[in-house]
Amino acid sequence: MLDATLKSQLQTYLGMLRQPIQLIASLDDSGTGAEMRSLLNDIVSLSDKVTLDTSGNDVRKPSFVVARSGETQGVRFAGLPLGHEFTSLVLALLWTGGHPPKVEADVIDAIKALDGDFSFEVYMSLTCHNCPDVVQALSLMAIFNPKVKTVVIEGGAFQQEVNDREIMAVPMVFLNGKVFGSGRMTVEEIVAKLDTNAGDRDAARLSAKDPFDVLIVGGGPAGAAAAVYAARKGIRVGVAAERFGGQTNDTMAIENYISVMETDGPKFAAALEAQVRHYEVDIMNLQRADKIIPAEEPGGLVQVHMANGGVLKARSVILSTGARWRNVNVPGEQEYKNKGVAYCPHCDGPLFKGKRVSVIGGGNSGVEAAIDLAGVVAHVTLIEFADALKADAVLVSKLKSLPNVDIHVNAQTTEITGADGKVNGLKYRDRATGEEHLVPLEGVFVQIGLVPNTEFLKGTVELSRFGEIVVDAKGHTNVSGVFAAGDCTTVPYKQIVIAAGEGAKAALSAFDHLIRQPVVAAPAEAAIA
Repeated sequence: MLDATLKSQLQTYLGMLRQPIQLIASLDDSGTGAEMRSLLNDIVSLSDKVTLDTSGNDVRKPSFVVARSGETQGVRFAGLPLGHEFTSLVLALLWTGGHPPKVEADVIDAIKALDGDFSFEVYMSLTCHNCPDVVQALSLMAIFNPKVKTVVIEGGAFQQEVNDREIMAVPMVFLNGKVFGSGRMTVEEIVAKLDTNAGDRDAARLSAKDPFDVLIVGGGPAGAAAAVYAARKGIRVGVAAERFGGQTNDTMAIENYISVMETDGPKFAAALEAQVRHYEVDIMNLQRADKIIPAEEPGGLVQVHMANGGVLKARSVILSTGARWRNVNVPGEQEYKNKGVAYCPHCDGPLFKGKRVSVIGGGNSGVEAAIDLAGVVAHVTLIEFADALKADAVLVSKLKSLPNVDIHVNAQTTEITGADGKVNGLKYRDRATGEEHLVPLEGVFVQIGLVPNTEFLKGTVELSRFGEIVVDAKGHTNVSGVFAAGDCTTVPYKQIVIAAGEGAKAALSAFDHLIRQPVVAAPAEAAIA
């Protein structure tokens, strides 16, 4: 089942097991069942600490449980955990076998403290780059808390379940039979959602922190670069991020970051975080800023109020809050989100195999999505508001060569229609003739650009008419001690490499600002002492 290279790598990892584990399989006579048997035999052959029991009789076949030796509860994989999920399988093996996870101790403590009956089912696809984070988070929870049960279901192997539960986006998580959430979620997010008192404790913890020399709000490429450059100055640096890595977490292929020939978004995001942690920066994840109060006097402290009620203080602040996918804002979009309306063709495209879909947007992201989907779905209809596609010529040429793609330019999307809780069509108006059209389909992928995450700054720092933070050539905003960098600013060309450069620049500007501030005199009693 596994090639020689994978076997060699897996054998090295299995050498890290500290205690014996067993694989309890519930197999059938299907092709997937035969492949699963072969995979499990390969794993067992690579370590004397792993045994296989094929007497399982779970309702989902083929499936298997990774459990500690002598136990029957653990992480269950229904279908083959290959592709992007092979890493999830390896980690489940290691964690069950006693190898410590690279997770903060307070997160493990929070998992162990959860009290209740938590039965999770997570549906994933092997091509989904957001799914492993959710799968690994729920696996970790099941391994460290016996009150948590986790089943990982590969949608392609259980298509009838996917259809019956009307799953049209992955990852999709059910808790105790009810929808818990969809899309990328970290273990911290999941635990916080289950622990209703976590917010208050978190707020108190944030407010108790000493002031930072540089506080960075946002943890994408700009924020990470700012953190590294600031920390290398030997000053106290913190990063408050709603989701470390930002948009890169949702990016499939990165092939234009200089010196990195090719990588994917989640790997890139993990590398950003690893380098920032190397410099002992205080990373405060899952934190959304709600308000900023400028310093009252030169050399004073800027206050950053967080959504959970916590307040962080700093001598300077760098805003790197990034941007998010822009909604098309037509009737049906919100109603049918994750029921046919999607934003990630790489994640959700396989769920529409053999079906008809539309892509809204004729820029690079929209045309790339249409090309990608055309190889999976039955038919793609691309809708572009402008009178011509805006993507690179080579992409447009490729798109036009595909036999199962229709292109409509000068077309305004007016509604996403549906029935029985699912998308069944898209309406658009021909802007030249005014004629209305209805396209019958099962899925709509929105790819129309980004909107900056700056709503909380209105009335505090100067924003452009597009909501971008107005900055000068050095990253200064109009507020003393407050700087900005990345996709949330007026700097043109929203690219990872540009965001990183702007983050570095903002950090250097912030340091220059700090060394020019007046020295605060020590209290009289301290001076005497």
